[in-house]
Amino acid sequence: MSESATSGAGMTVAAAFAGMRSAAPVSFKASCPDCRERFELAAAALRLAIGATSRATFYSFTCPECGAAVRKPAGERIVELLTGGGVRTLRLHSTL
Repeated sequence: MSESATSGAGMTVAAAFAGMRSAAPVSFKASCPDCRERFELAAAALRLAIGATSRATFYSFTCPECGAAVRKPAGERIVELLTGGGVRTLRLHSTL
């Protein structure tokens, strides 16, 4: 399809995409409980695991300063922010 192609409504593809801009990369502020360092992480550096309960829902990352594996609880607001920012999500299922 060329840029001058039109849709059924008579709008060109170029016109339909004219107002779109590329999205800026999302970064998240985080800190390490081991070394106490504060830093920003890209969405690709985080993982979100959603469990059957709020106690089983967490996000994790590797500290870029000391290399520690960090796991922190994720409430509803954190889940919203991480999923909206493109963090990969894993749904955990109970074995019952």
